[in-house]
Amino acid sequence: MSVYQLDTIAAISTALGEGAIGIVRMSGPEAIEYANRLFREKDLNQVASHTIHYGHIYREDQSIIDEVMITVLKAPKTYTREDIIEINCHGGLVAVQEVLEACLYQGARLAQPGEFTKRAFLNGRLDLSQAEALMDLIQAKTAKSMSASMSQLSGSLSSKIKHLRNEMLQTLAQVEVTIDYPEYDDVEELSNKALCQTALVVKDEIDKLLNEASNGQLLREGVKTVIVGRPNVGKSSLLNRLTGREKAIVTNIAGTTRDTIEELISIRGIPLLLIDTAGIRDTNEIVEQIGVNKSRQMVNEADLIILMFDQSQALSSMDLELIDLTKDKKRIVLLNKQDLKSGLDIDKLKEAIVGTSLIETSLMTDEGIYEMENQIESLFNKGAIESQDVNYLLNTRHTNLLKQAIRSLDAVIEASQMGVPVDLIQIDFTQAWDYLGEITGESVQDELLDKLFSQFCLGK
Repeated sequence: MSVYQLDTIAAISTALGEGAIGIVRMSGPEAIEYANRLFREKDLNQVASHTIHYGHIYREDQSIIDEVMITVLKAPKTYTREDIIEINCHGGLVAVQEVLEACLYQGARLAQPGEFTKRAFLNGRLDLSQAEALMDLIQAKTAKSMSASMSQLSGSLSSKIKHLRNEMLQTLAQVEVTIDYPEYDDVEELSNKALCQTALVVKDEIDKLLNEASNGQLLREGVKTVIVGRPNVGKSSLLNRLTGREKAIVTNIAGTTRDTIEELISIRGIPLLLIDTAGIRDTNEIVEQIGVNKSRQMVNEADLIILMFDQSQALSSMDLELIDLTKDKKRIVLLNKQDLKSGLDIDKLKEAIVGTSLIETSLMTDEGIYEMENQIESLFNKGAIESQDVNYLLNTRHTNLLKQAIRSLDAVIEASQMGVPVDLIQIDFTQAWDYLGEITGESVQDELLDKLFSQFCLGK
């Protein structure tokens, strides 16, 4: 495959700030030459590829910028399939910045966000779905999401899509051949049948992919977990306990929490986007009422509800309203403040939440926390997002393209059954083939590429 040659780019590839090591990366046809002008101890043009060399980076006046290790990676066996130089210097803001400026002074251009990965795509090193998986890998919050990203980076989704497109291409070729021999009376019927059969098979495979889309969404963004209850039942205390820090203000004054507080955590390897809401109650206080309304909205959007009650107080009409509000959601019910004297009719509560298990907790003593974590694991880890079941970490772009492909395939199936001329059916069939190609980047517009790669961090 020919390499898509561009100018030479440079960027800092490590996070800015104090650290042991900082890395400045260059990629392009002049990368080795530019580095050679800065590195005096050895002629980098003469060294073997994939080797690392000790020395110094010098300024134009021969003064030393930093003591470094330089890695030389020669095309095509590199990330971008271009020559790459990686300068390992001392970490910190000054050293890496001065080394970068020295590279730019030699003629390199400051890379745009994601430009190294964009070059890897343009040069055939990665397809588009693998490039997106790389971004997911960088942003992974748990071991499970990292594992799914690695699977996709290794080509699991690409292989699946390419297989489906190849099946469709073979059918299109078969149809073209039969159309070229119109002397056979059943050409139209055979062509329609072939397109319909392949459309049914491909649609079934896409449906399987879409079934995993929600699982991938949970892995990528976390299970949206909303803590709800009346004021002062312990919602903020639970958030602080699970996050391990004082994220929310805890007082015995009702209405302290006025807005939602969010934190991404991991429980038993399951990512949870934990949301503490304002206590739901009737109030005339305008600011608090806004928070209560937002709490109700968050309940509707939640993947999981943690519904809390105070066992020292009797059930109120608001408690019963919350039970009804969350009845169609996955939920865990906590009966908090077991360290206090009971004032609640437990049998009445169990009757109201029939079908949902009740966990007795005390956030003062951590009673019930282990059981709650078990319940979360049971609801999600062993069902919806078991890591070995999530082979394809589909993002919104993938999902939309798959749905568009299904609509085109549905049109193919319907038209075939109605006896529509085969050349018209081919239009929808080919459109579905193109939609699948957009997932891997085999058919994609430059504007989309620019938008996708701009989401990467600088230096990747």
